[in-house]
Amino acid sequence: MEFTESFKQTGPCCFSPNARYLAVAVDYRLVIRDVLSFKVVQLFSCMDKISYIEWAQDSEYILCGLYKKPMIQAWSLAQPEWTCKIDEGPAGIAYARWSPDSRHILTTSEFQLRLTVWSLLNTACIHVQWPKHASKGVSFTKDGSFAAICTRRDCKDYINLISCQSWEIMGVFAVDTLDLADVEWSPDDTAIVIWDSPLEYKVLIYSLDGRCLSKYQAYESGLGVKSVSWSPNGQSLAVGSYDQMLRVLNHLTWKVFAEFMHLSTLRAPCSAAVFKEVDEPLQLDMSDLSLSDDFTQQNSEYGPPFIDVRYDVMELPITLPFQKPPTDKPNPKQGIGIMSWSKDNQYICTRNDSMPTVLWIWDMNLLELAAILIQKDPIRAAAWDPTCTRLVLCTGTSHVYMWTPSGAYCVNVPLPQFSVMDLKWDFNGSCLLLKDKEVFCCAAVPLLPDDSNSDYSSDN
Repeated sequence: MEFTESFKQTGPCCFSPNARYLAVAVDYRLVIRDVLSFKVVQLFSCMDKISYIEWAQDSEYILCGLYKKPMIQAWSLAQPEWTCKIDEGPAGIAYARWSPDSRHILTTSEFQLRLTVWSLLNTACIHVQWPKHASKGVSFTKDGSFAAICTRRDCKDYINLISCQSWEIMGVFAVDTLDLADVEWSPDDTAIVIWDSPLEYKVLIYSLDGRCLSKYQAYESGLGVKSVSWSPNGQSLAVGSYDQMLRVLNHLTWKVFAEFMHLSTLRAPCSAAVFKEVDEPLQLDMSDLSLSDDFTQQNSEYGPPFIDVRYDVMELPITLPFQKPPTDKPNPKQGIGIMSWSKDNQYICTRNDSMPTVLWIWDMNLLELAAILIQKDPIRAAAWDPTCTRLVLCTGTSHVYMWTPSGAYCVNVPLPQFSVMDLKWDFNGSCLLLKDKEVFCCAAVPLLPDDSNSDYSSDN
């Protein structure tokens, strides 16, 4: 892997959908860099500190959320002199997003009073009253033809189906939820999944005409659904729950065909490879070197200069680090907090929040555990390569960690005092964005060799 130098950032960073540009917030300024050369190609000055960035699907426009103001500013890369400012006045703006056609901006006001569709082509705007959520509760079909918008009135949740061409409401139907959490179209645009708040375990599948195709409830007592994710091909629906289990439904019968438990102790028989992160100071023989006392004392202030970080393959049985959540505090750290499918639909990675240093990788073809990564620090982010079966994660250290079906390895970030707090892939899988608190860098990631039968490795 090859790394760039570090660049300043004070907020969101986002790759363009065409993978050519990287937008970076630096206080009031929006910096657009070329992904290949990392030269600044555009610089826009906003009216306040940037809280949020989102590219339009055509990569021609970009919006900035200035939520402290509150207002939205949009810019054009093709016409740098063009600008757009959206201000809802006393209603405020809690969130903004692009429509699939890249020519409309949807804003949600404070206190969810209304959702407004603003056109960049003319001065028309359309209102949807009482949106359920600010940043959630809106989902578009993959072809960009329709939007499902959740609303709530008279203590009842509704789904509004809206045409993204005319922005007319095509249909409204009530849903059987106590407090709807979110909505998501299936990848083939034939069904809509909604799920209830954690207080009520309920996953509902609806057709476009409002018929309830399926209702799934794993249990009645206890906290319910924490995360939901469609497989890329739309044939499976993964549901992560507060009971620390992953359940997977098929798209034909909407029945559960796999249940995976996140146990604190793994015993045989289990074919999973268990990788544990270890670090050891490198023992360097400096007896033949002539070093001054000042040099030795100066370098000792920074601790061990060389640390060998690697994965060791562990034998079973093994006990995993587990944190029992307190029962007297809200929002317990338990349940499936991270859940993501690989591009080829074969693997799904999960993190049980009561075991924050452990990442589980499940094989959906064999319906078994494929691998476990045990880190020294809590896992902050994990992301699949959008082009191949490769998983990258970070833990707030100076390393990034990678897993493929052929093994796992650690990669050191060769920048001084750089801690990887978050990471993102670009859309073609060639560049990886690594974020620290105030700076970021990018890494050029080589293509995977076509060799899935090699031995497990733990390269540093």
